[in-house]
Order: sequence, then C-alpha cells, then structure tokens
Amino acid sequence: MKCEWCESANVTKITCTVFWELPDGTRAIEITDTPGMKCASCGMEYQDEKIIEELEDQLFLIDTKKVDKVISFQSLMTMPRFLKRNYFKF
Repeated sequence: MKCEWCESANVTKITCTVFWELPDGTRAIEITDTPGMKCASCGMEYQDEKIIEELEDQLFLIDTKKVDKVISFQSLMTMPRFLKRNYFKF
C-alpha cells in the first residue's frame, strides 16, 4: 500500500470524519467514522477511490433530505436507496 500523495509505504488505515457536499449542492454534511488512510511520512489523511465512489453513489441514490447534518458512515451506507445502483455511471 502506497500513499496516493507522496508514494511512501508508511500508510495506515484509519477512520476519520469527512465533510461532503450533497450532489444537489444544497449543503454539506459531516460523515463520521469514515474509512480512510493516513500517511505518516507526509501527514495526509484521505479516502481511497473505492470509498469515494461508494459515498458519491450512495448520496446520489438516497433521499438526501433525510440525512442529518452529522451522520456516521455506516448509517449513511445503510439508508434505503431509490435505485439498486447508479445506472448513470458509464
């Protein structure tokens, strides 16, 4: 596993809080306990592409009006979807 920023191998898995803008741009939410990575060499904390894609798909497929200002990653990912998957991703 390498850091996506500095390519160091000194990376560990963490959980952290992230702030995400909703797809309609109306507001941002705080998502706690989000899986992420932390590089001890450059200090960056980030989410890998898989987690980013999961978050964006879920926010696109749920009723975001039911999402509070602060929500845990697990709670967000288990919210009921309008569609089973994102059919608009090519």
